Amino acid sequence: MTGAAPGPAAAHKRALVFVVLLGIVSLFADMTYEGSRSIWGPYLGTLGATGAIIGLVAGGGELFGYVLRLFTGALADKTKRYWTITIAGYAINLLAVPALALAGNWPVAAGLVILERSGKALRTPARDAMLSSAARDMGGAGWAFGLHEALDSTGAVLGPLVAALILFLHGGYREAFGWLLLPALGALATLAIARSRFPQPQALDPHPLPSTSDARALRELKIFLVATAFVAAGYSDFALIAFHLARGHVVATSVVPTLYALASLAGGLTALVLGKLFDRRGLSVLLWATLVPALYAPLVFLGGAWAALAGMVLWGVGFGAHDSLFRAAVATRIPPERRATVMGIFNAIYGTAWCLGSILLGVLYDVNPLYTVIAAVVLQVAACPLLWSLRKPTRTAK
Repeated sequence: MTGAAPGPAAAHKRALVFVVLLGIVSLFADMTYEGSRSIWGPYLGTLGATGAIIGLVAGGGELFGYVLRLFTGALADKTKRYWTITIAGYAINLLAVPALALAGNWPVAAGLVILERSGKALRTPARDAMLSSAARDMGGAGWAFGLHEALDSTGAVLGPLVAALILFLHGGYREAFGWLLLPALGALATLAIARSRFPQPQALDPHPLPSTSDARALRELKIFLVATAFVAAGYSDFALIAFHLARGHVVATSVVPTLYALASLAGGLTALVLGKLFDRRGLSVLLWATLVPALYAPLVFLGGAWAALAGMVLWGVGFGAHDSLFRAAVATRIPPERRATVMGIFNAIYGTAWCLGSILLGVLYDVNPLYTVIAAVVLQVAACPLLWSLRKPTRTAK
């Protein structure tokens, strides 16, 4: 990692290796906690938790995890210990999952679920800040985050399928949580390899964006964060979609998890394609990636089986764009020394808006599903004029 600066081909290879290593970490990590998320709800039910408790743990845990990123991002930038914070966060995030197999009652299990979310909150801003260092030599932040998201989504597809297979073969939730220790260890082992090969990932970007206090840049960032909040608020949590599909007998109950896996697959493929386009076209790509997926709501909540299938594909496309392009848009506007802090702010705003929006959409659904559709579409369309105002190319990490 020292000596003369590598040539373009060598620099590209190093950046690609770094992004792929972190992507494999995320693949194994998502296998672990997405596998857990697919079964911990009914598991808490077997331990005596009520539906209200499960809903509180799910929603409260997500909200707490997102808000916590306000502080963990600032901590990473202040201490500059990006690897230490990332490794600690992954360890907490992943080892809390197999520990669920040992929970003897629902309060302990609920605490482990919240601990898992807290670990993710600890490591995400620091990891994304390191990941953004590879953007320039990768060809752009869109491609770097898009490739990472594609590998991440692969784990999100495999995790629930693995959990379902274990339940089918062994018939017990504790065994499923125990087996999820294997991908957790795979993630930690790959993380150790990445740490040993790239002890100073900031060196991947020798010419980062300069520090700036430009008022226009700050104003554009605020506009982007407001747009982010509108988009997130209009995006229904999958729990409400699954509830609708099952209650309305739109599809068979056994098909619902498969639709979630299909959406994750669509999100991963979207991140790959749109990541490249983002580096060429800028925020105009994100504008269309917001407007078109907004159609998920009428398709899912008002249509039949085939419409629901199409709606879930669009729902996955939207999330793929959120998880890759939104992060890339932040990374291209913020100097490295403040990147984890702003990543934390972005995640906190996105998560809080998503939580509050999901509550609103759920309340409206109980009145009439049509109201949910109207609210979801209006909120996301409201973000489009803001994104349109930012569509001009900005200085990027390319």
